[in-house]
Amino acid sequence: MNDFIFQNTTKVYFGQNQLKHLHEEVLRFGDKILIAHGGEFIKNSSLYSRVINELQSHHITVYELGAVEPNPRHTTVNRGVKICKENGIPTVLAIGGGSTIDCCKAIAATTLSQTDNIWDLVEGKEWNQALAVIAMPTIASTGSEMDKSCVIANVELGVKKGINGEAIRPKVAFLDPTNTMTVPPFQTACGGFDIMAHMLDMNYFVNAQKYPLQFNVVETLLKTVRQQLPIAVQEPENYEARATMLWAASWSLNSFCTSGFQTQPSLHTLEQFSATYDMTHGLALAIIMPQWMKYLLDRDETVIDDFARFGVNVMGIEVSDNKKIDAYQTIKALQSFIQDELGLPMFLSQLKIDDTKFKEMAVKACGGQEIISRAYRPLTQEDCFNIYKMCL
Repeated sequence: MNDFIFQNTTKVYFGQNQLKHLHEEVLRFGDKILIAHGGEFIKNSSLYSRVINELQSHHITVYELGAVEPNPRHTTVNRGVKICKENGIPTVLAIGGGSTIDCCKAIAATTLSQTDNIWDLVEGKEWNQALAVIAMPTIASTGSEMDKSCVIANVELGVKKGINGEAIRPKVAFLDPTNTMTVPPFQTACGGFDIMAHMLDMNYFVNAQKYPLQFNVVETLLKTVRQQLPIAVQEPENYEARATMLWAASWSLNSFCTSGFQTQPSLHTLEQFSATYDMTHGLALAIIMPQWMKYLLDRDETVIDDFARFGVNVMGIEVSDNKKIDAYQTIKALQSFIQDELGLPMFLSQLKIDDTKFKEMAVKACGGQEIISRAYRPLTQEDCFNIYKMCL
């Protein structure tokens, strides 16, 4: 196991009756706060009004940043930075999904840096401190409420990149499963698949030794999400399913499962669709993953054991006496799960997307290099292009 430092200082309030503690946590840092959210849906919700009442009743001054995009743009982050710097705001509160939380993390870091532009930090400008971030997720998805990174989109460049550092890990997270019950089935499905993809990319399908403790925890989490996600999609008000998904999202990226690994994620590196077409990230991952698995399995028998184990232990296929057959059955089971149980499209053509930008995306996936060398299996620009073609 590689050397690592583990630290997770996010304080979690889990459950339905925890909002009464919000003012206590905010006042630890000051009496002003910036609330960021995605727009009118959140602003018109009972959650938003309860948050405002809780803060204002304790004499906390509230500022607002609305219309945070599903793939948060650097220009939106910069708007938030301007508000915080001009008003001396010490805390940012994200109400929404991972995009809103990532936006707040970026605002928090940039506000205390020597620039007003988050993209300077993305491109390497030094930073080492941040405003306090409080997360209030309304969807089980990215796990951003307990992790130390964020990803921002620069639509002018057609690129999604991020920053990483302990200072932007949320100080507090309020996880109320009832806040996720109004999420439509499509978004619930996309968010849930994103949870699975994080664990598959960071621990399960990796070009590194699998450490038993982390690996077995991840496999259990994957199996749990595979079982509970269809329930959450089909029964939106099922509290246990929603609670399980929300907690699983947090554990997928809270640094425990990834401790000791030094690898490069394959699926997230390939996932250039959301930056290029402003597609929902979880949907893009669901489209890519079966085709990536097919591409690898057709040319590299060393993946057979891993794919077969995933099929038997997570996707629930029946084991046979031929692991290669099991590996192919795993891909079929995954496709059925995505299409039939989650109701998601399987191909880009269903979204009226063609191959016009595939070569450009392949270059970006490889970071301008010829190969993604540390991925689960190394991928060249040509490999990436071929996988994208299979996604049509």
